[in-house]
Amino acid sequence: MSRSTAAGRAPLWRDRTFGTYWIAQSLSAAGDSFAYLAVPLLVLQATGSVAQMGLLTAVAGAASVVAGIFGGVLVDRYDRRTLMIVADLTRLLLYALVPLAWLAGPQVWLLFVVLPICEAAGMVFQVAAVTAVRNLVDRDRITEANGRLQATYAAAAVLGPLLAGVVAARFGPATAIAVNAASFALSAAGLWLIRLRPVQADEGVVRQRPLAEFLAGARFLWRQPVLRALTVLLSVFIFLTYGFVDVLIYHVTHDLGGSEGTVGTVLGLAALGTVAGALLVAPLRRRRGFGATWIGAHAICGFAVAGVGIATSVPAVTALTAVYLCCLSVGGICSMSLRQEITPDHLLGRVTSAFWSTHYALGPAGAVVLTWAAGRYGAQAVTLAAGAGCLLVAVGGLFTPIRRAGAESAAGQPGLRPAPAGG
Repeated sequence: MSRSTAAGRAPLWRDRTFGTYWIAQSLSAAGDSFAYLAVPLLVLQATGSVAQMGLLTAVAGAASVVAGIFGGVLVDRYDRRTLMIVADLTRLLLYALVPLAWLAGPQVWLLFVVLPICEAAGMVFQVAAVTAVRNLVDRDRITEANGRLQATYAAAAVLGPLLAGVVAARFGPATAIAVNAASFALSAAGLWLIRLRPVQADEGVVRQRPLAEFLAGARFLWRQPVLRALTVLLSVFIFLTYGFVDVLIYHVTHDLGGSEGTVGTVLGLAALGTVAGALLVAPLRRRRGFGATWIGAHAICGFAVAGVGIATSVPAVTALTAVYLCCLSVGGICSMSLRQEITPDHLLGRVTSAFWSTHYALGPAGAVVLTWAAGRYGAQAVTLAAGAGCLLVAVGGLFTPIRRAGAESAAGQPGLRPAPAGG
C-alpha cells in the first residue's frame, strides 16, 4: 500500500466494525478480571491453601492446552465469529452455576469442573479472537490494532480488580464471579452485531483429520526460525510465571496481611502497566526492532518478578507487578503480531493454537511447582528463582534468530521468511 493511500484512510478508531468488536471485548475483559481475582480467593477462603489454588490453576491450564490442539482446526474450518459467540455463551452458563451453588455453602469441587471447561472454551475464543484481527483490519495495521485492543483490555482490567475486590469483600467472591458471567452476555451481543471479512482460502488445501491439520500448524512454527525460537523460550517462561498471580495473592494476603480489597487494588493498579505496554509496543518495535524489544521486555520481567517477593510493602509490590505486566504486554503483542503478519490466513488458527498449546504445555506443571514451593519455602525464594529463570530466557534470545529480527516482517527479511504453508 502506498504512503498516500495509507494517509487517506480514516483512523482505526473510526472503523465501525473494529470499534464494535473493540468495545464488546473490552467489556468482556473487565468482567474477566472479576474471575481472575475471585476464583483464587474462593479457593483460598474455603481451603486456606495456596497449593490448592495452584492445583486448580494447573487443571484449568491443562484443559486449555488440550483445547488448543483442536481449537485452531475449528477456527480455520468454521466461522470465527460464530465460534466466539458459542464460547461466550458456554462460559456465561457455566460461570453462572458457581454463585448459585455457593448459596448452599462452599463447593470447591465445582470449580474443578467448571473452570477447566471454561478455560477450554476460552482457548477456542482466544484463538478465534487473535485470528479475527486479521479479518478486521489491513495487514499493515495489525500491530496498531493489537496495541489498541490490548490497551483497552488492560484499561478495563484496571477498574475490574478494584471493583472485584470491593464486591468480594462486601458480598463474597462468588458474587464477583456472577459479574464475570454477565460480561460474557455483553461480549456475545457485541459479536452478533459485526461481520468479519471472509477468510482467504487456499484452493490447494485438502481437509485432513483434525490432528493432521493441527500438525500442519506445528510444522509451520518449526520451519520458521524466529517462531521456533519464540515457542521454545516462551515454554520455559510460561513454566516460570504461570502461577505468578497465585503466588502474588498469597504474598499479599499471607505475608503482608492484605485483604481481598487490597489484592483487588494491587491487581487493578498494576494493570496500568499492561495499558502502558500496549501503547508503547508499536513505537518500540518500529524504533528498536522486534528482537531488541522482545528480549528487553523479558529481561525486565525477570527483574520485576524477583523483586515482588523481596518487596515488603503493598505499594512496592504493586509497582513491580505493574512493570512486569507492562513488559509482558510488550513481549506478548510483539510475538502475536509477528505470527499474524507472516502466517497464511487459512493456516493462522492452527499456527496460533499450535503456538499456544506448545508453549503453555509446561504452564500447569509450573503453577503446581511455584505454589507448592511458595507454601513450603515462602514467596521470596520462589520469586527470586522464577525471576532468575526469566532473565535466562531473555539471555537465550540473544543466541537465536530472535536477536536479528527487525521491526518489519517483510517476507524477504532474514529470519522472517514464511515457511511453506502446506503439510
